[in-house]
Formats: sequence, C-alpha cells, structure tokens
Amino acid sequence: MAPMLAVAAEVLPPGPGWVFEPKWDGWRAIAECGVDRAPLYSRSGRSLTGFFPDVSRMVHANVPPGVILDGELIIWDGQQTNFALLQRRVSSGSRLLRMARDHPAHYVVFDLLRDRDGQDLLHEPLSQRRRQLAALLADAPAALTLCPQTADRVTAQEWLTEWVSAGIEGVVAKRRDSRYHPGQRRDWYKIRSRLTTEAIIGGVTGTLSAPQTLLLGRLDARGRLRYTGRSHSLSAQQQQDLGWLLIPPAPYDPGRSTPHPWPQPLPPNWSGQFNRPQPLRYRQVLPVLVAEIQVDTAYEYHRWRHPVRFIRIRTDMSVYDVPPWGTELPR
Repeated sequence: MAPMLAVAAEVLPPGPGWVFEPKWDGWRAIAECGVDRAPLYSRSGRSLTGFFPDVSRMVHANVPPGVILDGELIIWDGQQTNFALLQRRVSSGSRLLRMARDHPAHYVVFDLLRDRDGQDLLHEPLSQRRRQLAALLADAPAALTLCPQTADRVTAQEWLTEWVSAGIEGVVAKRRDSRYHPGQRRDWYKIRSRLTTEAIIGGVTGTLSAPQTLLLGRLDARGRLRYTGRSHSLSAQQQQDLGWLLIPPAPYDPGRSTPHPWPQPLPPNWSGQFNRPQPLRYRQVLPVLVAEIQVDTAYEYHRWRHPVRFIRIRTDMSVYDVPPWGTELPR
C-alpha cells in the first residue's frame, strides 16, 4: 500500500481541527502484519525487511495478524536520531546482525490502516484511527512506540525549534477528520525546521550566466574546500543577480596555480541519497563568494542531505568567515 503523503508548507496551518506530530529524520515504512512474519516496505514499495529484521520480528511478536501500520524507522544515537546509521543497514552485508544488536532500530507508528479483524480503516477519520492505534500499542515495547501527537500549537511550535537537537526535522500537521489517501498529498502538511547559515559557492549547474543550482562547500582545517550540499533551483531573478558575480577558475597551470578542489563530474555518492543519482556535471566557480542559505536539520557526513535554499550573497563576508567544514548545525 502506498503511504499517504504531506504537502510542504512554511508555517503551521491556521484554524481549528488540526493535530500535530513530530517529523522524524528516518525512513517511512509500512508494516503488513501476517501470520508468519511482518514485512516492511519503503515509501517507494521497496522491501526493507531484510535490512531491519529486528523491527520485523518485534512487530510480528507484538501486533496481531491482519494489521497494517504506517510509521517511521529511526535509530537513536545517544540523545538524537542518526540517519547515517539507517543508511548503513543497506550496505552492512554480513555485519547486519551486529549492527542491529549494537544500534537497534525503533519503529515510531503514527497511523493504523487495517485493524486486527482485517477491517480497512482508510475511510475512517484520523481521530478514530488514532484511538484504535493507541489501544493496539498500549503494551508494546519501547522500540515499537506511538508517535507523539498534540492539538496545542504552542507545543507544536516548540517541536519546530526545541527538538532540533534530538534530530526532529519539523512538524506534520494533519486534519483531525482526515481520511487516509494512499499515494496522495492532501489534508496533511509538513513544516520543516529551518536554520540560517553560510557556505561558499564552488560550482553551479546550468551556465555561469544563468546558474540553475548552486554547489556549496566549506573550508576544512587545511583550507581545502569540501563539498557540503546543493541548493534548490534558483529563481529567474536569482539567476540574473548571480550571473555577473560568478567567476570561472583560471586554467590549471602546474607549478603556478592550484586545480579546483572538486572532481568533474561530481561522484554519485557525494549526494548521500538512498537511491544514488548519476554523476553530476557542473560548472566550476572560483570559490570566493559567500552564500547565505537556509537549511533543514538533515545533516550527516558534514553534508546537507536535502537541497538548501539560497537567500542572498554576503558581500560583507570573507570565505574565512564561513563556519568551517564539519561544524554542526547551529542549535
């Protein structure tokens, strides 16, 4: 079953009739509880059971056959979630069982799509599905937990700002009376926690006169520019404003100049995505411009996992004023 999706939004939706849940930095997973096992499926329908046998066994042991759950797989690393540990499950190979023992996954459940009697609940309001889900998980172990939910806007706003250090990406707002629409974006809204910081422009896609996206980096302790992420598509006005500021690097001359620090094209694994894209061809830029950007909390391996938002060029800042590579997100 394709999971219901949320529409991206900038602020909490106004008016009555809303409830709010934390947006976890994990992998969305549907659990279909059977008599012999409880397979897990990703948002795209890919089987996750083999990567999370600990969760599959836990769900099977604690949830009656016939039930279908919707939730998020997360792994706690101390007091915060760690998305990188989730990714390592996919490539762990023979080390999978050891990883599951050393870093057990949790399944945070926020919806009930089918009850223990095999009754389809998709057309029931969220409030009713939530009551049944709470009763179903009342005696479940801590690793199989009901997602927090509140109708209080003050609490939801605190989640957006105060829970960032725990790895919470934002808040999902849901209509209390919403039905479950598989694969559709309606009645649910996701609001990401965003922070403002700076990075250095090291390249662009498109052309220098009309850049489409920015490739960003920060200087490490040796002064080398390290790749940290990519921006969203630039608006026409942003392209125009940047076009006359971007300078191509001088042709490399051994002994007289240094080459651009990034390979051409960018390697696929630099993006850090679950499904790796193709190598990215781009235009190299002399790394002298500082960009003010807005980022979310999905940050690991010293890179932003999601595209960042370009705000403006900081002509008042030197590249040496930018937070160094490896600096954690401001809290």
